[in-house]
Amino acid sequence: MPQANMFGEILPDGNGLIKLSGSVEYVIYSNEENGYTVADFGTDGDDLITITGIMPYINEGDSLILYGEWKHNPRYGRQFAVSEYERYMPQDASAILRYLSSGAVKGIGKKTAVKIVEQFGDETLRVLEDHPDWLSDIPGISLKKAQQICEDFKSKAGIRTAMMFFRDFFGAATIVKIYKRWGSAAIDVAKNNPYRLCDEIEGIGFERADGMAERLGLDRNSEARLVSGIEHVLKHNAAQNGHVCLPRDILVRAAVELLGSDSESVNEAIDDMIAMRRLKYSLMNGVIYLYDAYSYDCETYIAEKLDLLDKVCPKISHADANFFIEKEERINSITYATLQKKAIMNALDSGVMLLTGGPGTGKTTIVKALIDIFGSMDLKVALAAPTGRAAKKLSEATSHEARTIHRLLEFEHSGENGRPGFRRNENDHLDESVIIIDESSMIDNILMCALLKAVKPGARVILIGDSDQLPSIGAGNVLRDLLDSGRFSTVRLNEIFRQAQESLIVTNAHRINNGEMPIMTVKDNDFFYLARNNDQEIAETVTELCLYRLPRRYGEEAVGGVQVITPSRKGIAGTENLNVMLQGSLNPRAKGKREYIHRERVFREGDRVMQIKNNYELEWYRDDGESGTGVFNGDIGMIEEINAAASNMQIRFDDRVVNYELGLLDELEHAYAITVHKSQGCEYPFVIIPLYGAPPMLLTRNLFYTAVTRAKRMVILVGRGEYAEKMVANSHIGQRYTGLKQRLLTE
Repeated sequence: MPQANMFGEILPDGNGLIKLSGSVEYVIYSNEENGYTVADFGTDGDDLITITGIMPYINEGDSLILYGEWKHNPRYGRQFAVSEYERYMPQDASAILRYLSSGAVKGIGKKTAVKIVEQFGDETLRVLEDHPDWLSDIPGISLKKAQQICEDFKSKAGIRTAMMFFRDFFGAATIVKIYKRWGSAAIDVAKNNPYRLCDEIEGIGFERADGMAERLGLDRNSEARLVSGIEHVLKHNAAQNGHVCLPRDILVRAAVELLGSDSESVNEAIDDMIAMRRLKYSLMNGVIYLYDAYSYDCETYIAEKLDLLDKVCPKISHADANFFIEKEERINSITYATLQKKAIMNALDSGVMLLTGGPGTGKTTIVKALIDIFGSMDLKVALAAPTGRAAKKLSEATSHEARTIHRLLEFEHSGENGRPGFRRNENDHLDESVIIIDESSMIDNILMCALLKAVKPGARVILIGDSDQLPSIGAGNVLRDLLDSGRFSTVRLNEIFRQAQESLIVTNAHRINNGEMPIMTVKDNDFFYLARNNDQEIAETVTELCLYRLPRRYGEEAVGGVQVITPSRKGIAGTENLNVMLQGSLNPRAKGKREYIHRERVFREGDRVMQIKNNYELEWYRDDGESGTGVFNGDIGMIEEINAAASNMQIRFDDRVVNYELGLLDELEHAYAITVHKSQGCEYPFVIIPLYGAPPMLLTRNLFYTAVTRAKRMVILVGRGEYAEKMVANSHIGQRYTGLKQRLLTE
């Protein structure tokens, strides 16, 4: 028998949920977008309690059965956090009157509610459902208004029905998305083909839709399941492994394992998908590679547009180029190195130019020269980078405005076919005639495709990046493919200039890249090694450095300028544990500092956090009044304010402020410590790198090199030197399946 006490009935299934029954007395807050609601709730014999959770369209007077748990909010006290709920409509005339008087149905106020209930009594809700024309018999209600009232009632009944149907499969916030997409047809859509939810609802993956299909008793060998499973394998490998395509035999094996099907059925489904153009293929070196249609079209467009730009761009003669270079040298009292001159010359003489090289090799000097030269030719120049931090770094280095690529292309979250898109595209080209992109190793196929669509024929594209760093987080290996194709003018800078030679960060970065151990014994430079024997000592030393030693030695610059960068999320010295330790030390719980607990993770005002997936719909604004949409994977910000009653927190991402709904906290992680992959494109004054055991795929040379090159002023290695040796020795670079290089070679 379930136990019962003053706190509600404890459910017998062992999941710890408590059941409460009662009615909504007053709705304190309701978010129409995600359904998050705060309300006063009355139960038999108890005082009013505060309930919180995803409860879309509940109204005063609603009778509810709630399932959840008691929680303590530091500011608002005891609250009941609702995980699931059931709603049952009022049955008698007095309850119906209270329900309609609350404003639950659009078009019915208190006076109108009295008239309707007096007319129809206990049958009022049946009249609203089935006989809208009867309402027009009541003075003051026209037939048109009666129909509008009943339509609103039915729409709210629809979400109630959807909540009841989908609650065993998804959370309330996801159900709201489903209902907004299909309305009253949502249940029929899901019953007929649950796999449509994978394609059209953000946050529903194949596994969840497949679980729903199984519980609904749908055929496990249906065409819809096979198609969705095959597409899932491609999407998963794009997101997790960076593959743009897969060899057919690998795709078949993975789909067979996922679906529990046979290779014959999977191959037949693939052939059908190719015939329907849901999949496309390329034959490369005797191997058939399969793409989803969108990825194929992106890759094809990149190759064709780059080829076009390189051919049609007006060339500048060598004599004129030499004149501009010599003029720059005179004006700036500088003498460019041989490779720097070559890079400037090639940029003036090419439609597409690639510039790569490690730290301290003079890439920024070349960019400054190109800005001046193209400016003197009255050619408009655009500077951009994939991330906000990279754009800010480029702007500071060149004293020229630099934007993120998304901002350059004027991102819009309601693009064609429901996809996020850009206002600047093939129908509305960028005005600039020279497009210079820094940190190009971070650009994935989809972003490169969008960028090139916006570049007008005849413009120049100059891609700058360090090809020895990790590739993009998203699918593709654009910079490496372009370099390896040999199709475009390329300059690789390899000379470390004298001023940079004085920095051990620069020297050691190049040593690591060349397969040599970094110098770890010098005590009076910008690269230090602190030996520690085990992971616990490493974690404690990292915390001590962040909390005491660096701020004490370097003051305010070190308070917000230290970034811990680790190879892995796991382990005592991984990001997950370090973030807990560092939060407790750097931003401890304090009176007046509000916090919110989500999935056992504490978010607190003052916390440093990172967005871990692209969210194209989040709205932001700047202090100067400018606004826009989009917060992207890897963006780091600080929680300025938490308002649990309003279900949001205010986060500042550099110069952008976002009012962040608490229902989206799965998209945030703490960022006191981050992985090397998440640090790409960023630069920090002080970087601490723990050296500890991790899987070999994470202990690689290019990962170590990428981590070290994130530091501007100081690198501190903490841990066991043997792992530095392992990383330097491990030159393995994970393979990414792409066809861009091959397409460029055949253009």
